[in-house]
Amino acid sequence: MKFSKKVLFGIAILLITNLSFGQTTNSIILIETNMGNIKLMLYKETPKHRQNFLQLIENGHFNGTLFYRVIKGFVAQGGSQDSRNAPAGKMIGYGSSNRTIESEFNPKYFHKKGAIAAPRKPDNVNIFKESDISQFYIAHGRVFTDEELTLMEKEVNVPLRKRIVKRFLTASKRAVLDSLKKAGKVEEFRAIAKIIKESIEFEYNSSKERLEYSEARRKAYTTVGGVPHLDGNYTVFGEVIEGLDVLDKIVNLKTDANDRPYQDVKMKVKILKY
Repeated sequence: MKFSKKVLFGIAILLITNLSFGQTTNSIILIETNMGNIKLMLYKETPKHRQNFLQLIENGHFNGTLFYRVIKGFVAQGGSQDSRNAPAGKMIGYGSSNRTIESEFNPKYFHKKGAIAAPRKPDNVNIFKESDISQFYIAHGRVFTDEELTLMEKEVNVPLRKRIVKRFLTASKRAVLDSLKKAGKVEEFRAIAKIIKESIEFEYNSSKERLEYSEARRKAYTTVGGVPHLDGNYTVFGEVIEGLDVLDKIVNLKTDANDRPYQDVKMKVKILKY
């Protein structure tokens, strides 16, 4: 059977469109445990984390591993290979199969309750905050008040502004301003002061260190809760869409000194939708 060039071109466009669509949609996965099931959505906006996580699932990497570190009001962490068949009381860490990828921070996604994120090694050995996608954690946290969130903003932003002011308003510039003030040169004083103020405001408002909770983040943290102090330090690449009650059961288990539950919570992970 022969096809015209137009038909062949149309088929090619359709295939490319379908492929692109498959690469730009959220994926759905299921974590089956002896405590119940948790359904997760992996974000299209964090493609490296999503793709690597899906590959590990396809390879059976997570099957038989444990939620080995659970802390009520914080996180439930699991997936490390050295948790598989680990005897009771054994301390579990990163395991032997790490897959490190670059971070994919997105201000749209944060550590609300049910957020899935990738752990990583500390800043002193990981200055680019690269993720270890060979395991994961699910945020649990707690509910915050608006006042608490505002205080957290101030605790970050006030010292930040002071550092910026100190950098731009140096002793020499203060001396110049004082001299102009004493001489009564108002216009010159105002012109220099304006430049310094605008520089400070620009630096402050464009600083990545500045903390400002968006309306969406405030709403989430004051209703469902979460772990806001982790934002910007660990890549959030998905969220729970079913099974928050199972997460609650897991984090309420009794644990040992290493935060490992006395009752093993084994998982089997599978892909429901690419």
